[in-house]
Amino acid sequence: MCVGVPMQVISIEGDQAMTEVDGVKREASLMLLDQDVKVGDFVIIHAGFAISKLDQEDARETLALMRELFTPELLG
Repeated sequence: MCVGVPMQVISIEGDQAMTEVDGVKREASLMLLDQDVKVGDFVIIHAGFAISKLDQEDARETLALMRELFTPELLG
């Protein structure tokens, strides 16, 4: 199963963004987005690419659901 993860943009250099969620940082390309992305925005990261921009409320709700679904107790 492939999962896109909402992550917050913490820096941008050219078309590359450094993103972070729960202390995990990942570099991602912004080249697939036609939207303006700024530091502080949330994007969905999949396979090293930002594939969608989303608002903070949707990002936080999605992350809360993902944390609930992917807890070790439920996977074991």
